[in-house]
Amino acid sequence: MPADSQRSVTDPPHRGAGTSAVEVRRSARRRRTVSAYREGDRTIVLIPARMSEAEERRWVGVMLDKLAAQERRGVLGDAELTERALRLSEQYFGGRARPGSVRWVTNQNTRWGSCTPAEGSIRLSHRLQGMPEYVVDYVLLHELAHLLVPGHGPDFWRLLEAYPRTERARGYLEGVVAAERLPHSPPAREE
Repeated sequence: MPADSQRSVTDPPHRGAGTSAVEVRRSARRRRTVSAYREGDRTIVLIPARMSEAEERRWVGVMLDKLAAQERRGVLGDAELTERALRLSEQYFGGRARPGSVRWVTNQNTRWGSCTPAEGSIRLSHRLQGMPEYVVDYVLLHELAHLLVPGHGPDFWRLLEAYPRTERARGYLEGVVAAERLPHSPPAREE
């Protein structure tokens, strides 16, 4: 583990049967953002090292609620994500983009997606889970386009013009990034 990180394992606030352990990871490099994801039978919550214990408790609750809401919405698994990518390729690119694998990853926090054309692999950030379908579809199409055209030149953007919600999805993602840069705390939780 990096020298600037600390870990603690806590029992989650009461949320019913089957709730997993929560591991809080503090990082001196993390300044404002809080994120969480499932790892096996535990939930990992990533927070700034400077956060107080009260803020930590509040954020753990917020993130557990957020993950539960995403899971209720039925986030796609990797197999469904691959099927969706193939359908989108067929619909918008005439089936020319054929990914070898499409999967969610948790180690991608500064990009929404990435692609390795030589391997035909596409990786989407877990941060997209729970976002509107048209946004996930846009990121999938963006990465599928990289299987056909390297870089972000005119030919690349011409391909993406086929998707009618490209500009709307880009605006949504820009809004998410802008909101993450704002200094804010979650609202106090009612117990």
